Amino acid sequence: MKKILALALFGLTAVVPMTGVPAVAQSVAAEQTVTFLVENMTCALCPVTVKRAMEGVEGVRSVEIDFAARTATVLFETASTSAEAIAAASANAGYPALVEG
Repeated sequence: MKKILALALFGLTAVVPMTGVPAVAQSVAAEQTVTFLVENMTCALCPVTVKRAMEGVEGVRSVEIDFAARTATVLFETASTSAEAIAAASANAGYPALVEG
């Protein structure tokens, strides 16, 4: 009887995590990193404005600005936004951005 109970308990615990795995796997969004060439960044405050504009786009995970190279490297969720939407947000802030490459 103890063996049957133990097997039943182990069987149930093995099934429960297995049923949860597909839901977790489906909720993970694909991410993409894009580097933009950003025009009009001429002063020390410009990168702050560009970063805030890009971070304001839903789905953007991180923004790294290289003032010397006039670039912004953005990590974002492809299910939530696109490179075009991020570039548009930068342009709306007065800093046109083009995908590098």
